[in-house]
Amino acid sequence: MRMVDTREYVGMLRQLVEEGREVNLLIAGSSMSPFLIHQRDTIWFKAPDRELRRGDMVFYQRADGRFIMHRIYAVKADGYYMVGDAQWIIEGPLKREQIFAIVTRVQRKGKMLTPGSFWWEFFEHVWIRMVPIRRVAQGIYGKVSKLWRS
Repeated sequence: MRMVDTREYVGMLRQLVEEGREVNLLIAGSSMSPFLIHQRDTIWFKAPDRELRRGDMVFYQRADGRFIMHRIYAVKADGYYMVGDAQWIIEGPLKREQIFAIVTRVQRKGKMLTPGSFWWEFFEHVWIRMVPIRRVAQGIYGKVSKLWRS
């Protein structure tokens, strides 16, 4: 089995996206929790076929070469501003050329979710607006989810 560097692997996926293909990837990292969980959930993405807007989950490449999948927090004249679902610090502005893919569907907790499903819409339209109070909301979510599991 050949080990491939993450940057190299996502770079290959980017090439497939630029050729018009839709590809998938198992989530690595925790910046998109609680919606997407490290090594549990899978995303499908392709080249954007429409204007990008607030709430969209997109793949982009930072100036240092790292590939990141976050949500668009704001679209302004100077560029795109990004934030992970587990974060409250906004990154940006990014140029449109840095964004190469949009997430089209996810497999979350073993279930396929697409735009229009409850959790997709919640995180795209409600959670994105909660960035200023996320620290508190995440603490409440953690406590409530522990109660549900018991």
